[in-house]
Amino acid sequence: MKLIGLLLVAYLLGAIPNGVWVGKAFFQTDIRQSGSGNIGTTNTYRVLGPYAGTIVMVLDIAKGTVATLLPTFFPGLAVPVTTVLGTATPLLFGLMAVLGHTVSVFDHFKGGKAVATSAGMLLAYNPIMFVIAAGLWVSLIYWTSMVSLASMIAFSLITLISLGFQDWYLTGIALILTIFVFYRHRTNITRIRQGTESMVPFGHGYRKHHAK
Repeated sequence: MKLIGLLLVAYLLGAIPNGVWVGKAFFQTDIRQSGSGNIGTTNTYRVLGPYAGTIVMVLDIAKGTVATLLPTFFPGLAVPVTTVLGTATPLLFGLMAVLGHTVSVFDHFKGGKAVATSAGMLLAYNPIMFVIAAGLWVSLIYWTSMVSLASMIAFSLITLISLGFQDWYLTGIALILTIFVFYRHRTNITRIRQGTESMVPFGHGYRKHHAK
């Protein structure tokens, strides 16, 4: 019961729709009614601008980090859980936060695409891997000028990297999240194939597209 209670807290942390609340509280705007309709960082940037987008990104990362660290904050309440990959790590709590972000009780069981909250989970679990992931993501955004494509490639690479380090638990979680991120970006994949995906106004991909 103690474990279930902590997992519920992790879910509720992840379920906080920062994009919606920041938009309504400070901009009198519901970002679900504009742009892509998504509650995450990218649509917040698109609808409310870089200042609000940065705040939402930090908050979405933070909720993944805090949720993952819950067993550390309450060591007497968490109990080890044995899985096919071994004893469960704090990643289990981070995964609940990701679930909350994508299926939020505060947003009619809808939500974002899990990128920033997953990054927050990785930050708490392995800061060095987080730095690698952030570097890959930023580099890929610059190269492709597409946040969606950069996110899908970055998740795939982190899965391979964690496999190379033989971190089986992280590899399993990363693989699940990679599949999920691809699924949540399925409409983006269609637009990428059609050449109509939205681009950030900088980078190699943007310059190449506008040079045609």
